This record gives sequence, structure tokens and C-alpha cells, in this order.
Amino acid sequence: MEYGILSCIPITVLIAGALLTRRIAEMMILSSFIGAVLVHKKLFFSGYIQMMYGVLSNPSYQFILILLTCFGGVIQLFQNSGALLGFGKVIFKYAEGPKKPLIVAWIMAFIMFMDDYLSTLAVSFSMREVTDQNNIPREHLAYQVNAMAGCLCVLIPFSSWTAFTVGLISEQGLTYADYVKALPFMLYPILTVALCLLLGIGVIPKVGLLKQSYDRVAQGGPVSFKEKNDMAIVNIEMPKDCKATSSLNMFVPVVAMIAVVLIFDNDLIHGLVATIAVQATLYLSQRIMTLSEFMSSFFEGAKSMANMAIIVFFAFMLSAANTEMGFFEFLIGGLVKTVSPQLLPALIFVVVALATFATAGYWVMQVITIPIFIPLAIVMEANPSIAVAAIISGAVFGCNFCFYSDTLFMTCAGTGVSNLRQIKVAAPYTLSAALLTTVGYVIIGFIY
Repeated sequence: MEYGILSCIPITVLIAGALLTRRIAEMMILSSFIGAVLVHKKLFFSGYIQMMYGVLSNPSYQFILILLTCFGGVIQLFQNSGALLGFGKVIFKYAEGPKKPLIVAWIMAFIMFMDDYLSTLAVSFSMREVTDQNNIPREHLAYQVNAMAGCLCVLIPFSSWTAFTVGLISEQGLTYADYVKALPFMLYPILTVALCLLLGIGVIPKVGLLKQSYDRVAQGGPVSFKEKNDMAIVNIEMPKDCKATSSLNMFVPVVAMIAVVLIFDNDLIHGLVATIAVQATLYLSQRIMTLSEFMSSFFEGAKSMANMAIIVFFAFMLSAANTEMGFFEFLIGGLVKTVSPQLLPALIFVVVALATFATAGYWVMQVITIPIFIPLAIVMEANPSIAVAAIISGAVFGCNFCFYSDTLFMTCAGTGVSNLRQIKVAAPYTLSAALLTTVGYVIIGFIY
């Protein structure tokens, strides 16, 4: 069945409802249910249940569920053991003032480039106490963490994102070398990484809600602000009686995680399990915790991720309904009927950006758009590496700016800033980078 314009209903309800009510969880459930009604019609009730089973059997969701459970436990153990407090004190010595903490966070993102979840959670949890002590609004840290994570995953060509994309373009006759050739043309991620640094050191001015956040803190307000009706997606707080321990109690497990991730082909789950084992060895041997306290802390952290796991669950259900209705094909097909070779890179960026924004699916968009746009570029005698760059730029923008993307939820977990507030803060900068990227691709299209 051709759904056409009807396929836009669930995503429209989600976006409008979330902006009006600021209740992302309820709107996500409602949108996924509307999707089930459209797909399964009279059998919507049983169809909705089957969609639930489908998500639970989805390897991607299984990965996220295990990751959230482990990361929640790891972070809570860092908190309760005093390791995070000790690490923060060391960093604070070298990161005082309004600029240095953001520069340190910017550098840390490069170290954690292998995975966007690793980057968002590790950088935000390890730096938020430092930025708090330096009166930097959490909103700024949240914007930088979310923006940097996905950008570096595509710009440093050794990540899981790169491996996935190279696998897809190889089916179109391209190679890893073509991906490397595309790197200088990945305008949006390059501009965003530069923008984060320039904003952090004060070269680019603070505008909009970010400026308001700085004004709030300057007037004695809290560094972390909770808007009315915002639901706490994740709540991991430092125990009041926590005492700082050696910074090595955080540094050693993090190094172990990075090493194991690299050894096991960038698999973050292997790294997290190894981290928990190292934490247990360190904390129990130093008698920082008893075994009972260790397990209680782990389960406390895992439990704190429950809300996020549920929201992501319904996001996967909505994505499944969108796929079934052909929403992506409808959106793309309506925008590429007539285009010149010179405007192809700009069109690819805009189309993929809109599609990814509407669906929050970087990986899904790669699967759908690469088989469409790479052959189109080859037939039109356009540069296929530039087409790859435009696809990736659009997908990264969509992930950065979609208020229900999984990476954004991870940033919520690490910084405590709601997803909608993050998007409002980021809007002037993200949209400016997108506009410059579009203009850049128009120019590139006529040059190459």
C-alpha cells in the first residue's frame, strides 16, 4: 500500500506535540501508536504488540539496552567511590576559568572518538562537576558534547560509524580510499567542531538561550536549569557524604575501557564489561566499597537509565512504523525529481538532513540514501566522494538537531539538560552551520 502524505502523520504529531507539551515520552508513545494504527489498521492492537516484540529482538536496541545498563552502573560506581570527585579535582587544577574546562572537554571528545555514546557519556559525566565549579551553564557543556560526538565519529576514519558507512559504499563500487577523499568535503562536521572550539574560547559570541543561560548563572542562578514540565530522563547524582579518592580510580578503568574497545573491533560492550571488572578490582582491594555496596551502586545506576531505555524503545517502534509506511522513500522521492549535477551535493545534504531530523536514524538513513544518491551521482557524472560527504554531513546534522535522537538522550543523561532545551540552545549555531554547509555545497558543486 502507498501511504504517501499519510506517512508524515506520526512524525508531525511527535514534533508538534513535543514542542507544545514538552513531554517527549508521552508524545513518543502516542506517535508510535498512531504509526501502528496506520500500518495495521483494524489489527492495530495485535500489530502494536508485535512491534514491541520486533524492537526487543532488534540487535541495535539490544545493544543500547545493555549499554545503558552498564554505563549507568559504571557512572554510579565512579560517583559513589569518590573516583569522579578525585578526577574532577585533578582536572580542576588545569581547567579553571570560563574557557579552559570547555577546551579540555573539546580535547577529551577527540580521545573518545570511537563511539558517540562513549563520547557523550564519558565526557559529560567526567566534566560536568568541573564546569559547574567554574560557573559554566550545563547547557553549554550539553551543546558541545552532543555536537562533537557524532562529528568526530565521521571525521576520524577509524570509528564504528566509518566502518558501517564504508561497508555500504563498497556495495556501490567505492572503497575506504573514497571515504578518505570525502573527508575534506564533510563541511557540516568540520564547521561544527571548529564552531565548538571558537564558541568555547569566546571568539564566537553567545546568543539566544545560551546567552540567557550565562546571564542566569552570572546573576547567582543555578548552573543546571530545569524547565517546567521537564521530565527527568536520567538522574545520577553524587552522594552527599561522598569523599574524593585517587583520580586513578577513574583514570585506570577509562583507559582499560578504551584499550578493550580497540582490541575488540570497537565494540563498546566489551569495553564496559572490562571497566566494571577493573572497578571491582580497584574499589574492593582498596576497601572503598564492600561487595554489597559495589553491587548496590551498580544496580542503582542501571535503574537510573530505565526512563531513557523506555523512551528509546518507543523511538525504535516509531522508526519501524515509518519504515513500514515508506516515509523515507516518500520524503526523498518528492525532493529529487529534478536536479542539476551542480546542485546535487547541496540537495543531498538538505534531503538527508531533513530525513534524519525527522527520523533520528543516522544508520537507517545511511542504508536508505547511499544506494539512492551514489548511483545518481555516478550517472550524473558528479563526484561520488562529494556525494558521500554530503550524505554524511546531512545525517550528522539530523542527529545533532533531532530532539529524540539516541545521542541527544545520552547527552541528557550526562548533563541533566532536557532534550528540548538542548535543541533550543543549539539552534542558532546548528542552523548557522547547516546554512554555511548548504552554501558551501552549492559552490563545490560548480567547482568540481
